[in-house]
Amino acid sequence: MEICSELLKKIDEAISHYPVSKRSASLPLLHLFHEKYSYISDEAITWIAAKLDLQPINILELVTFYPMFRRQPLGRTHIKVCRTLSCAMGGSYDLCHHFKEKLGLNPEEHAPETTPDGKFTVEFVECIASCGTAPVVQVNDDLLEGVTLQLADEIISKNS
Repeated sequence: MEICSELLKKIDEAISHYPVSKRSASLPLLHLFHEKYSYISDEAITWIAAKLDLQPINILELVTFYPMFRRQPLGRTHIKVCRTLSCAMGGSYDLCHHFKEKLGLNPEEHAPETTPDGKFTVEFVECIASCGTAPVVQVNDDLLEGVTLQLADEIISKNS
């Protein structure tokens, strides 16, 4: 795996904060990789393990334990549909089902799914912190409130 010089510099800086045990830099390195690539590949796990003089399983166990680390790349358009109580009462379950059905994904799957062309990832998530404007959807970095099925179709159309 080839790592750009900017990322290498950040990695070396992170490791320098743990002079007694390089293993302690595992999480900071995982965050750096995740920030750069939006997911943690098998190659990245192997590379990080080698850099820290660890076995790949030592890194994999962290990646699979913490839910903020993704194992697959995201689609170009990342759609997060809130599923907590206010949004659920506002129709977010139907909304998520609608997104997935329209994009050819499995509407019954609650895990993040990405379209085969890599254009969209749909994910059912916990609170997006706008309970009074349910149902709430986040499209990449944009918060959308009071999302209707019609708006969902517009989101898909706009990003196709």
